[in-house]
Amino acid sequence: QVQLVESGGGLVQAGGSLRLSCAASGRTFSTTAMGWFRQAPGEERKFVAAINWIGTMTYYEDSVKGRFAISRDNAKNTVYLQMNSLKPEDTAVYYCAGRNRYTSSSEYDYDYWGQGTQVTVSS
Repeated sequence: QVQLVESGGGLVQAGGSLRLSCAASGRTFSTTAMGWFRQAPGEERKFVAAINWIGTMTYYEDSVKGRFAISRDNAKNTVYLQMNSLKPEDTAVYYCAGRNRYTSSSEYDYDYWGQGTQVTVSS
């Protein structure tokens, strides 16, 4: 079992940066693949990025490639999402999620979810 708590959201101007953190508790974090998803008002939750359990493979949704970077520190039980060159369309609630070992871009494959953190990008 893994419990997840996101932090680092906030209000930023377009072109700015934020780093989201997701702190995990539980013994299995080091074997858990992690993902970030986001949900804008009135929209479905969508995949943003994922990283495998050891941190050697990363995946991104096309609109964030080159701007966002996912990473993890298994010693700290934390996964990060560095977001640069933010755009108003990045405004959403961002969720981190975990699943056993292998990554996925489908929210239905994830077993553990955080409560979400709001990111608002002003134009």
